[in-house]
Amino acid sequence: MHDDTSTLGSALRTIPRDQHAISRRQISQSALRVLYRLHEAGHAAYLVGGAVRDILVGLAPKDFDVATDATPEQVKALFRNCRLIGRRFRLAHVVFGREIIEVATFRANVDDGSGDREVHDDGRLLRDNVYGTIEDDAIRRDFTANALYYAIADFSVRDYVGGFEDVENRVLRLIGDPETRYREDPVRMLRAVRLAAKLDFSIAPDTAAPIPQLAGLLAEAAPARLFEECLKLFLSGHAVASFEGLERHGLLGALFPETAKALASNRSGALRTMVVAGLRSTDARIAAGDPVSPAFLFATLLWPAYCRTLMKLQSEGVQPIDAQRRAADRVTLHQLSTVALPRRFSLPMQEIWLLQARFPQRQRKRVTRMLSHPRFRAAFDFLVLRSAASDAHAADVAFWQEAQRDPDHAIALFPGEDDADGEAQAPRRKRRRRRAPAAAG
Repeated sequence: MHDDTSTLGSALRTIPRDQHAISRRQISQSALRVLYRLHEAGHAAYLVGGAVRDILVGLAPKDFDVATDATPEQVKALFRNCRLIGRRFRLAHVVFGREIIEVATFRANVDDGSGDREVHDDGRLLRDNVYGTIEDDAIRRDFTANALYYAIADFSVRDYVGGFEDVENRVLRLIGDPETRYREDPVRMLRAVRLAAKLDFSIAPDTAAPIPQLAGLLAEAAPARLFEECLKLFLSGHAVASFEGLERHGLLGALFPETAKALASNRSGALRTMVVAGLRSTDARIAAGDPVSPAFLFATLLWPAYCRTLMKLQSEGVQPIDAQRRAADRVTLHQLSTVALPRRFSLPMQEIWLLQARFPQRQRKRVTRMLSHPRFRAAFDFLVLRSAASDAHAADVAFWQEAQRDPDHAIALFPGEDDADGEAQAPRRKRRRRRAPAAAG
């Protein structure tokens, strides 16, 4: 079934209620209300996609999507709390407080001449509002695991593409020709990595094979969309597995080109060790229910690029302070051409980087100013992260841990050296200013 896409959808497999693990207790009351009202109005009504897949593998779904033969306008007529959205994909959103149930009409995978399906010359799908049957809808979905339909009419699961078997075998497989599907939407390559990481699935060989050669197509995706995909990749509790998946399938360089170059040139592997440690910490915080800052996440992911750029500028004779600022700006600017990192995250990210150079400074006034800096805690956490990859930062970590408890005791316990352009030179500058009038007279 998987090898010949022309036969997809021709063999319906119906899995009755006693042969699958989905219970209505696992489905939100809002989704059930939508399903039942559509069914009672004479429409086909199915829970579809990630919710079905997640319940089958033992996960709790975050979202519940519904598929139906009702048009968006017919759905809106049934629900006063409904709004229609989208141009590329026309959808109905039924709103229950903070929960939104997304209702999609079955779509066909062909152009009926109405002008509601538009494909770019390079294969990207620009608009897709040609409606069809449930069989048509199943074939046009991305992965077989996402093309399972839970029928509210009899509580069975309908499978047209072999997805139930793939879920049982924990395999992620594209529906149709992989290269064609990736060209339709290059972000599907990232989705493959993300879902495999989240579900602990393997990616089927035929689904994985074209990814390294087509990775460059991500340059055609909107940077704002890639930013959202990055948040899904790294802030869903599976950041380490997602990062390793990007590396394994040749996508890291397409998403973070400067970081990929820096990691490739770092023979010791310390930079990669630090990035993985940071992502592991992110996963732990999410598992514990603690907040995670995208600024800190991107500071971690782009730190190798910052270090490489900083070394290059210093080798060209740029002074350290200027080199730090220029490196931060340059890395941020280059990354923005791929991933649209908002300023509310890029500016704190840069501050975290720039504060690293101030940690070796232990003069009393500098310590006081550093402790009062609004970004101190994030910068210190980043220093601790750096120490996971290098013992060179152990003394600084120990000093600033103590300084947060008792600055005076820390300064006495860990004496530092005056830096060349810091407080040690201030008295000499004052003396020169006092002698100047006498010399003039």
